Amino acid sequence: MGRPVLFTSLTLTALLLGLRYLGAFQGMELSAYDHLIRSQPDEGEDERLLIVGITEDDVQRLQEWPISDRTLAELLRALEAQQPRVIGLDVMRDIPIGEGREELLQILQQSDRVITVCKVSASDEPGTPPPPDIPADRVSFADLVVDPGGTLRRALLLVAPPPADSPNSTSHFCSDPSTTLVSFSLQVSLHYLATQQIKAELTPEGVLRLGSTSFRPFQPSTGAYQSADAAGFQLMLDYRSPDNVATQVSLSDVLEGRVDPALIRDRIVLIGYTTPEAKDDFYTPYSAGEDDDQKMAGVVVHAQVVSQLLSAVLDGRSSIWTWSNPAEILWIFGWSLAGGVLAWYARHPLKFGGAMVVVIGGLYGVCWLVFLNNGWIPLIPPAVAFVITAAGTVLVDRFNKSTYGQNVYRQVKTFLKLNIEIDQEKLEKQVSEITETDYFQDLQQRAKNLRGQRNDMLSAEELSQPQVSETSSSEPKDALESDDDDDMGYLKNLQQKAQLLRDKRDTVAVDESTSPEQTETSDTEFNVSADDDYEIGYLQQLQQEAKRLRDQGDRSND
Repeated sequence: MGRPVLFTSLTLTALLLGLRYLGAFQGMELSAYDHLIRSQPDEGEDERLLIVGITEDDVQRLQEWPISDRTLAELLRALEAQQPRVIGLDVMRDIPIGEGREELLQILQQSDRVITVCKVSASDEPGTPPPPDIPADRVSFADLVVDPGGTLRRALLLVAPPPADSPNSTSHFCSDPSTTLVSFSLQVSLHYLATQQIKAELTPEGVLRLGSTSFRPFQPSTGAYQSADAAGFQLMLDYRSPDNVATQVSLSDVLEGRVDPALIRDRIVLIGYTTPEAKDDFYTPYSAGEDDDQKMAGVVVHAQVVSQLLSAVLDGRSSIWTWSNPAEILWIFGWSLAGGVLAWYARHPLKFGGAMVVVIGGLYGVCWLVFLNNGWIPLIPPAVAFVITAAGTVLVDRFNKSTYGQNVYRQVKTFLKLNIEIDQEKLEKQVSEITETDYFQDLQQRAKNLRGQRNDMLSAEELSQPQVSETSSSEPKDALESDDDDDMGYLKNLQQKAQLLRDKRDTVAVDESTSPEQTETSDTEFNVSADDDYEIGYLQQLQQEAKRLRDQGDRSND
């Protein structure tokens, strides 16, 4: 059980990780993330905020589009009279709109409570400048970041404008590449926290600190994202509520005095368009990209981010966190291995199906509980790994036990054995071809001639010195005996080779008579042995020559 399941789990995990790296699961994982966002409890209103929405009813009542500078000036004066801590004006006002321009600019320039907005320039777009002569610490950008499907899941806090493609582009505060711009939500939060002596710091490691709270930036591979655009300083947006992040009132309510002063005093007041006519609305995880009436107004999105930052710094609420890549790999592999083990032990179909449902439900429950604590861990990849490994283990096991699978196994085994036999046959043919070449036979003939010449020389020396003394005659005798010993050793080796060739031929003959199924192979081997008959005959002649040398040696001793 161990090796097949482990091998299957490792293989499928590697495959799934490769597909995940290529972004194959990003859409499904982000949809699962949206589901988890919708399933978490509604935290209700953040009592530190108030939203003043410019509604369609306000537009129709005032008969103004866009809202004039004078109306905005009246709104700001009415709010400042109730002493809010910060006022965020999420309305572009770089050029005059209607009457009351000087009146509005006077309030924007002199009030230290009001935060204005601009639009960051792009390389091919000039952006929108803030109102003139506003201090830099009260200017912010209102840009938001959306994913490739139009859903807003991240908050952009800091950014530097890119250089313009054209040198003739309009230059303003929010188009300067040397300036790090602060977002509307972060600027509002910083002014609110400054009254409590809490300041911001960006460390060399790129960590944003607000007091004792640290925020780590979004990375291109955070969570389910693969190669995402992580320009600037971004955070995963932790929505507080789908439609109740803060108390909302209308522009007309404030101008006509229908708002309780307690809802304004010492709060953050955000002003922005909520009418669809402004086209300042976004798809969120709550809308899932369906109908326009499920979109969230931009000013409400900014309120979500402000609430997230204040809750983290003042209430100790953690931001959304994720695991490191090695931890996610181990998590996915563990569920893949669990699928293989389950399939191996739960053989009955009903037990297997029931166990699958229970385990997948347990995986979802774990991910949901972790998400309630702001942890985002993989859900789709481990579920896919679990199901595929379990199904693959079952299919492989059934295939191995089936008649067809056993037949395939035998055929593969026979094929491998046949290949080994064919390789042996090819080797013997190659040896035979080498021994039958003219070059090899010429070498054998030269060796034979050299041995014959040496024997003739020894015989001639013996005949030319018949009367030598016993001492002197013993030296050639010893030399002859030494040479004969060399010849005898050489001939013994040749005898052993001849015996091996005869044994091989006899073995092939026996195999041919006892294994008719291998007739073709045996015939080939026999032909190879038959080709060696010439060499056997040659060895037999050498045996006779050896016998003659022994007889000659005996006569010399006599």
